[in-house]
Amino acid sequence: MSKQKRRKFSPEFKAGAVEMATQPGVAISHVARDLDVREGSLHEWMKKARGEAARPLKPSSPTGETEREELVRLRREVTRLRMERDFLKKTTAFFVRESH
Repeated sequence: MSKQKRRKFSPEFKAGAVEMATQPGVAISHVARDLDVREGSLHEWMKKARGEAARPLKPSSPTGETEREELVRLRREVTRLRMERDFLKKTTAFFVRESH
């Protein structure tokens, strides 16, 4: 019995396959069949892609600190804007009631 050669796929191919498989309404089994890869391989590629995307930034990296500072600033801004929006809603409702 002859052994089959192990196929190797480029990172670009894997990324494209993961992107196709993560589209809404698309079955992973169909993508695997269309691309002629094992479903298990596609699941592994997806798991690795999620792991890389979810990996936290290193605290020692300079861009990581800048991004954290920006995140804090943006969260504060969102809170302030929500308060302003709520105030304007209440003020508008008050004036609408007073004019009737």
